[in-house]
Amino acid sequence: MSAEPRGQAVHTRQASVVVVSRPMWRIRVGRELPRYLLCAASAFGLAASARYAIAPPRAAMRTDTAVAPMVADRAAEGYAVLFVRRYLTWTAAEPQGSARALEAFAGAGMEAGAGLVPPAGGEQHVEWAEVVQARERGPREHVYTVAAQTDATGVLYVSVAVERAADGGLRLVDYPALVGAPSAAGAEPAQHLPEVAQSALTAVVTRALRNYLAGSADDLAADLTSTARVSFPGLPLSIESLERLVWTEAGRSVLAVVHAQDSRGAQYVLAYELDVERQQGRWEVSAVQTDPGS
Repeated sequence: MSAEPRGQAVHTRQASVVVVSRPMWRIRVGRELPRYLLCAASAFGLAASARYAIAPPRAAMRTDTAVAPMVADRAAEGYAVLFVRRYLTWTAAEPQGSARALEAFAGAGMEAGAGLVPPAGGEQHVEWAEVVQARERGPREHVYTVAAQTDATGVLYVSVAVERAADGGLRLVDYPALVGAPSAAGAEPAQHLPEVAQSALTAVVTRALRNYLAGSADDLAADLTSTARVSFPGLPLSIESLERLVWTEAGRSVLAVVHAQDSRGAQYVLAYELDVERQQGRWEVSAVQTDPGS
């Protein structure tokens, strides 16, 4: 046997055992948790399968689909109005003049003059014309009702179908139609609205309207809010009387009916809506009938 070297210490490593105490419930949970998770996943899968078998999902159907509003085509409206002006303007002494004026509209698909043959005598001119009704007949097709004031026949209503072609050009779809006026009813003043009972507000509205109609900007400013913007009418008027003052929106807006007169003696019955606010105990006007900034 070999001898141990002298002068060196001999270290002997000894094994040690550490005992740690844990609660029994933790040991049980740690041992049983995987089995519980597996059972839960299986139960969830079975429940999902049963739900899809009994009531499979279906694509939702929208019942609130909004109809897109018709987009105004100003060029097509102008095209219809120009056609009607030329269509209803003729002179018997020059029967070909009407046909020549309509050549660009009729083209080769219509009779000359869009089918209009003037009478043997007389003449007719259009004083004004404008679109009063519009509807869509197709993706690119508009049907306009044009009201035209003529000097010979009075107001006539002409229905014109205008199509915007794929290249962007405008054209008539067919011959025009003479039609009746759009449905209308007589005026019905808003009698059901509550009367304004505050005498202070009545005084402010009367004074503000008097200065507004007279074009007195400095005097009107005393009754306006700091943010109010107004645009004065081009015809100066004087108020003879305030006939009616009612709330259109309680505490915020009123409707005033007044008798007014201009410098020539012409008399008017006019209705103005004013937005009002109560500032530091007194009423002020924030708008009169129109918003000049819109």
